[in-house]
Amino acid sequence: MEILKISSKSNPNSVAGAIAGLVEERGKAEMQAIGAGALNQAIKAIAIARGFVAPKGINLVCVPGFSNVDVEGEDRTGIKLIIKEEK
Repeated sequence: MEILKISSKSNPNSVAGAIAGLVEERGKAEMQAIGAGALNQAIKAIAIARGFVAPKGINLVCVPGFSNVDVEGEDRTGIKLIIKEEK
């Protein structure tokens, strides 16, 4: 499964398109964000993606969790967001 790595400089519209495509194609998308700015961009992208897929009758849900990430040899705690279609 491809993990979308989000930064504070990520474009929410571009990420939203990737989320919508992955959910339509595979049924779910997974994102990883480290830091408040990155999480903010990730949440914006989810909201925008909902607007992209809602006309097709797809309602998205987001399941948050923690993940340990190695950043340049340093252990960091990130937020993992799993976005999937509500069944």
